[in-house]
Amino acid sequence: MSGSATVRVLRDRTAGLFLAAVVVSGFGTSAMWLAAGVWVKSLTGSDSLAALAVFAMWLPVLFGPALGTIADRIPGRRLLVGANLVMAGLLASLTTVDSAGRIWILFAVLVLYGASSVLMDAAESTLVAGAVDKRLLGDFNGLRMMAGEGMKLLAPLAGAGLYARFGGGAVALLDAASFVLAAGVYALLPAPDPGAAARTGRRGELTAGVRQVWGSPVLRPLVLAGSVTMLCAGLNGAAVYAVVDEGLGHSPTYAGALYAVQGAGSVAVGLLAGPLLRRLPERVFTAAGIALFAVAVGSRALPYDAVALAASAAVGAGLPCVLIAAMTAVQREAPAAVLGRTAATANTLMMVPNAVALALGAGLIALVDIRVLLPLVGAAALLTAVLLVKGRWGRLTDSPTGPASSPAEA
Repeated sequence: MSGSATVRVLRDRTAGLFLAAVVVSGFGTSAMWLAAGVWVKSLTGSDSLAALAVFAMWLPVLFGPALGTIADRIPGRRLLVGANLVMAGLLASLTTVDSAGRIWILFAVLVLYGASSVLMDAAESTLVAGAVDKRLLGDFNGLRMMAGEGMKLLAPLAGAGLYARFGGGAVALLDAASFVLAAGVYALLPAPDPGAAARTGRRGELTAGVRQVWGSPVLRPLVLAGSVTMLCAGLNGAAVYAVVDEGLGHSPTYAGALYAVQGAGSVAVGLLAGPLLRRLPERVFTAAGIALFAVAVGSRALPYDAVALAASAAVGAGLPCVLIAAMTAVQREAPAAVLGRTAATANTLMMVPNAVALALGAGLIALVDIRVLLPLVGAAALLTAVLLVKGRWGRLTDSPTGPASSPAEA
């Protein structure tokens, strides 16, 4: 059913519009992600400020539960269209950033950029959960992952070329145009908002998402496993240049090849996620992805190019499994009234450890040899997979995601 399920997702008007918006806005976002740090570095000459440019986009993830509350109060289509248009205007203002004295404008926009991403992801989850067949949510989330990772393979090169030729303002305008196009796509979504009638909009419920995640025997294990796995992923990511230099003896530019292969692995698993989630229990699918990631991370300690490339592909294929499974479970399990908060909370709990580990890993690689550090990180991830599959963090569903398909649908 894998091929027919993918076709059904792509033929579904709502799902197709969401995926089109991901492709359009993802291209501009990936280009801007790379250009922001380069832009800050070129204007200020500071490596620290350049690193803060990426951190500025990550910072709003900390406020996911509060931003999710907004997504639960405003009709999803209106929110997505409005947020995209606002971001397009803010990005256009970056054409005025032409000196170190105006760099604060760029940082302010980057923080708002991160906030809008959290807000729009939450709004998207509320709409998708109400509009896409629950049996196809895994396929949709896999295709969404594939679309996002596919843009990461193409857009950074385009952004780098555009920046080198015309400067940061041109990249900002490209991203602004992508937001305008995405707003147009979201405007085509069917009305009314499928989840609007179920939303209560009650005040004082910032913790509703936390309670939903922690109180669910299905969501809690997946999100906990995702948090630990993303912590390991951050340590692995921090070590990439040490692997390239100390382990393989290449110049830093070789990291680009490793990232490209990793992206290809993520694209591949995006196509397979839906069918696998229908055939395997969630805990098995998720644990298998984490275990693949764990073995790959440990293997990166070996000083061989072929192993490094294969490990990067395995990291790209294994790591998204826990994210896809967790988000699919959120969309299926959380009540519509708190779905935005639940999705944003789950995203915060899984992504903040990654950002913390990137900073922690930068210090660890100066103190611990990667031949020791990476196997230890791999072992921690493997232990996470074992604990998950044994149900040590709570009960998980013992059947594949969604109701069983009828023979006609199989």
